[in-house]
Order: sequence, then structure tokens, then C-alpha cells
Amino acid sequence: MNNHSLKIGISFGLTSGIITTLGLIVGLNAGTHSKIVIIGGILTIAVADAFSDALGIHVSEEAENKHTEREIWESTVCTFLAKFIFAMSFIVPIILFPLGTAIIVSIIYGLSLLGIFSFYIADKKNGSRWKAVVEHLSIAIVVIILTNYIGNQIQCLTEPLNLS
Repeated sequence: MNNHSLKIGISFGLTSGIITTLGLIVGLNAGTHSKIVIIGGILTIAVADAFSDALGIHVSEEAENKHTEREIWESTVCTFLAKFIFAMSFIVPIILFPLGTAIIVSIIYGLSLLGIFSFYIADKKNGSRWKAVVEHLSIAIVVIILTNYIGNQIQCLTEPLNLS
């Protein structure tokens, strides 16, 4: 496996896995307050979104027209595995803790991983480490805030209709 494939797969899979799964967890919690719904959402994201992202990387690498077929498939597989593993890792706090605590633990876990990875990437590029960390964490926090708001709105809409 070459270095390019690993970089693409891990960086995209980790980042997307964390931000997508955190958004899903926070939104579903706000809308349903149900562990089983959140676990089902994580399982769905881990499979469907991992395949979707892997295909997206596959097509993107093909479109660049500068990678071998082997490199393209390695990037595809690495992206799938990274996205799947990072998304699935969020099931652990949901299972182990009461839901309110699990959400907080998931947010701290996800933002910590993203911050450490952002710091590492910026360090490798000799860029501003703290600028990269703040930039990436800011985007993740915006996703968390927006999905919480959306989940709350969905709950407000479904309560009068008794759809929950």
C-alpha cells in the first residue's frame, strides 16, 4: 500500500467519519432522545456513508488521471475502512453511558480526535498548527450546533402530530 492511498483514506475517512457521525448523533438525540435510534443511525452511517465516501474518493482519484488503478483502489478501500471504523467507534459511548453523558463523551472524543489529527497534519505541512485546529474544530462545532437545532425543530414538529 502506498503512502498516498493511506493519507487519502485516513484523512478523509477520519474527518468525514467524525463530523458526519457527530452531526447524526447530536441531531438524532435532539429529535428522538432514543439510544436505539442513535445506534441504528450510526450503523447506517458506518455502512452507507462509508461506501458513498469511498466511491467519491474512487471517482475523484480516477478524474485526476494521475494515479494507477492499484492506487485508486487502495485509496477507495482505505477511505471505506477509516470511515467505517471511526463511525463505528461512536457506538461505544452510546452503549456504555446514559444517553446525555454519551452525547457529551462523543462530542469530546470526536473533537479531540479531529483536533489532534488537524494538529498533526498542519505540523507535517509546516503550517500554522493552531490555525488548522481552530479552523477544523470550528466547522465541526457549526455542524454540531446546526444538527442539534434541526433535531430540536423536528421534535417540535412531530410532537403535535404524535409521529414519534
